[in-house]
Amino acid sequence: MEGQARGLLETDSLHEPDEETISRIDLSSMISEEEREELKTELVKLEDEITTLRQVLTAKEKHLVEIKQKLGMNLMNELKQNFSKGWHEMQTTTAYKKTHETLSHAGQKATAAFSNVGTAISKKFGDMRSHSIGYSIRHSISMPAMRRK
Repeated sequence: MEGQARGLLETDSLHEPDEETISRIDLSSMISEEEREELKTELVKLEDEITTLRQVLTAKEKHLVEIKQKLGMNLMNELKQNFSKGWHEMQTTTAYKKTHETLSHAGQKATAAFSNVGTAISKKFGDMRSHSIGYSIRHSISMPAMRRK
């Protein structure tokens, strides 16, 4: 009974074919011999073209470095140019322009608000000063009058 229960519980897991299984399938049997030869020829041509392109790219990169050296362009100059170009490109974006306008407008409003607050504070101090001066003048005038009585 124990063996039967174990047999029911132990099941082989179902799995999808993995790379190993797929590699065992002979896909070449699906194409004709003529197509296979054409593909092999095309493969060789592509590999040769890639090799040639890599060699050309390497030669052009070397030539580029030589020209930059002759022009006195070094890494720092290039970084400055790239930064300037990037900064200019960013400033011309619509998002930057809208953000700049919004912040500029907000800055103007904040400046106006601070100016109004400053004016109000100055006025209040002015009122307090004139009130205290008036009080001190009235007070000093009334003092001798009080002494005479």
